[in-house]
Amino acid sequence: MATVTGESLKTELEMFGVVCQDDSALDKMVEQCICNRIQADEMVLEWVAFSTNKNGLKLNLDNLDQFEHEVLNKRKKSKQNARKEAFNRTRDIHTIQDLIKAEEEEEDLLDAYATPGKGSQKRALTTPEHPQSKRSTALLASPGLLLSPASFSPSATPSLKYSQRGAKGEVVATFGSVQGTRWAGSSSGVQLELLEGPDHSLRTSYKYMFQRLRDIRNVLTEKIEDIGECLKSHFNVEEFSPVSLPAQDSVTVLGQICCDSNGKLNAQSVLLEAGPEQGGQQVPVDLSELKEYSLFPGQVVVLEGMNTTGRKLMASKLYEGVPLPFYTPDVKMEEDEEPVMILVACGPYTPSDSLTFDPLLDLINVIVRDRPDVCILLGPFVDSKHEQIEKGQVTETFEAIFSRCIESIVDGTRSTGCQLVFVPSQRDIHHHPIYPQPPFTLPSLSKDHAQRVTLVPDPCTLLIDGVTVGFTSTDILFHMGAEEISCGTGSDRFSRILKHMLTQRSFYPLYPPVEDVNMDYEKFQCFGQMPLTPDVLVLPSEMRYFVKDVTGCVCVNPGRLTKGQVGGTFGRLLIRRSGRSEDEKRTSPCLAAQVVRI
Repeated sequence: MATVTGESLKTELEMFGVVCQDDSALDKMVEQCICNRIQADEMVLEWVAFSTNKNGLKLNLDNLDQFEHEVLNKRKKSKQNARKEAFNRTRDIHTIQDLIKAEEEEEDLLDAYATPGKGSQKRALTTPEHPQSKRSTALLASPGLLLSPASFSPSATPSLKYSQRGAKGEVVATFGSVQGTRWAGSSSGVQLELLEGPDHSLRTSYKYMFQRLRDIRNVLTEKIEDIGECLKSHFNVEEFSPVSLPAQDSVTVLGQICCDSNGKLNAQSVLLEAGPEQGGQQVPVDLSELKEYSLFPGQVVVLEGMNTTGRKLMASKLYEGVPLPFYTPDVKMEEDEEPVMILVACGPYTPSDSLTFDPLLDLINVIVRDRPDVCILLGPFVDSKHEQIEKGQVTETFEAIFSRCIESIVDGTRSTGCQLVFVPSQRDIHHHPIYPQPPFTLPSLSKDHAQRVTLVPDPCTLLIDGVTVGFTSTDILFHMGAEEISCGTGSDRFSRILKHMLTQRSFYPLYPPVEDVNMDYEKFQCFGQMPLTPDVLVLPSEMRYFVKDVTGCVCVNPGRLTKGQVGGTFGRLLIRRSGRSEDEKRTSPCLAAQVVRI
């Protein structure tokens, strides 16, 4: 099953003459496809039929909500009823086999949506070999580049769809002053270090799966109390009332948003869970009097309203968090100081139908051409959700593949002298699947190469020439996008989620986390919180790429280097230390940013 993207939906819509200029409407359709397990072509057919019956409705968010209510919800109910009837019938060997086959097809569909990096084609792997391009042959023949396709079994065939992709090098998103900008490094030494320092950052692996429920509860309680103190002082709140205490007057309460069941949060299922100082209980919240709100499970908020019975809070006002201050460099910017170029790319670095690293080789070519000062490369490098890896069709150890991959990057970019930053991912099959995630270990890396390499944990905040850059390889945008509810706040969901991260001061504020994220809360309390508001926040995601300014922080989703069998995108930024004085307004140190197709 193919992964549904905004581009695939747009292509299908154009076949029927439907033009959509609203990216938020496309994102909404992608979300509807995922939630209802519908492919792009089928989704577009349903929409065309619906809009035609409604005298040609325009494709916008309001009409998509109506479409979901009248078509998709009924479709889901009919499937559920059919499944119940199927289970209640008397079965023989043939009907049982049909049921097993249907369940397997459904699992494949779910995997296709949940793991876009996974191959979608069921083509046999023993297809005739295609000749390798001269460019790849030349690269692989060099002594330093060790990513020979012959070492990956069973298929050494490069991906046809990737090699035949179009729009190479196209700029798909921009920010700042990009007219006439020279996208190249400053060719001068760049100071790069962990913001927290080596003594206060996650530097080595640790023992996990030893958490007690009491310890997790203590971490969550401290989070409520810490953010509560900031909200109390910022909004001049005198005191917080217990959430379940009946009162005839308006009260102000502090707590964490949660859902009243295991399902998805909605306006009727919102609970506010207080900390121990406010009684430690849960109370349902009525949001009908709030003109605008944006909530997600795990969000710490202050609510003002009536709770006459002690059993339900009628909220009339919502106070959200406030961001941390920005970093102030000790050394001021020089007038003639050259900007620093940062390249950001996120795995997978192979197409889903082949284990050849052609996309990575193309990225190395870009690095050699543009000569950035810093390259931040986020995993997965050896993707656990690659189809051939899931099926165990690799003859080499995962550690060996990863080691050769890193050595190829280091050796292939040696002439540029750029600093390389490697960030792990929970999808890296050879590494610890825990969050926060310790950095990679590269014992075989030579001392000469190690001087250019920085191994960091996930998440992390770097200080690059006086500019703070925060990042996490975990797809928090996708996870929070599936859980957040809003009303009256506009259609820009990405900006809302980004603002939540900054105001909740966390790289992963969602609680409970999705099943794929194995959270160690004791380490998360120490290493998963934002020490300050970063100047630049990098959040790779399966969602649509973007560059946005949110409360003064430039947030970048560079996308992934590959999207299934085709090429994806990477990001590049130009930064320069801010020259602000005490009485001047802060200016962003990010001068320009772009998202570019590989």
